[in-house]
Amino acid sequence: MRLFVLVPLALIALTGCTPHDRSPDEIREQTARATSTAARDAKAAAQGVVQGLKEQRTININRASADDLKRLPGIDEDSAQRIIEGRPYSDSEDLAKRHIVSRAEYNRIAGKIEAR
Repeated sequence: MRLFVLVPLALIALTGCTPHDRSPDEIREQTARATSTAARDAKAAAQGVVQGLKEQRTININRASADDLKRLPGIDEDSAQRIIEGRPYSDSEDLAKRHIVSRAEYNRIAGKIEAR
């Protein structure tokens, strides 16, 4: 029973893998398209790595300006001013412990900040 199922599947797979006769021009065009796509994708990947590294940097809440703090998700002008006025911090979690920002706001920015 298994043999009757496997043999047709193997034949279908082999039929799909047979080489097609293509002209050198077709091969050249296909190679050019693939190279162009690979170059574009490599450039996008490199830009993504740079962006990721920039976003990965943490902000020191003891020294950051209001503009730097406002770049954090959910931090507006008022929150930034409260953070600045509450300095110094021994730990970034002081923001939530001292009710400078809500626990939900802190959880959103916890990986992006530090207290040095």
